[in-house]
Amino acid sequence: MSDNKKYPKIGIGVMIQNEKGEVLLGLRQGSHGAGEWSFPGGHQQFGETMEEAARREVKEETGLEVNEFELISVANEMRYIKSDGKHYVNIGFLGKYMGGEAKIVEPDKWKEWKWISLKNLPNKLFEGTEIVIKNFKRGKIY
Repeated sequence: MSDNKKYPKIGIGVMIQNEKGEVLLGLRQGSHGAGEWSFPGGHQQFGETMEEAARREVKEETGLEVNEFELISVANEMRYIKSDGKHYVNIGFLGKYMGGEAKIVEPDKWKEWKWISLKNLPNKLFEGTEIVIKNFKRGKIY
């Protein structure tokens, strides 16, 4: 018997702030949210903690090492249901910036990385990133 039910996936996003308070944002390409700015992140894998997923995704996508994480957001990400058939439970972390330059490690997924002030954010933010920033500014996780 086949189970055709759809379930939300778990997405992890990591807000990394530098010493100036700017956040690292990448311009997405090749996936849902293409053309939108996003924190590094991705899918939590089976048997992996949320923090392990956050650390792995940041390293895979930017080459940066991030080791300290604070949970700052939990939210439904539903903007892409109609366009891409994607529904996520989005877990947002604040990750401690340890230095170094972000690199385009996955050029099929990312066009560029930029440090951007929270006061001067681009208009086209990825839904999960937008929610994490909103929750961070409000000081509420959900």
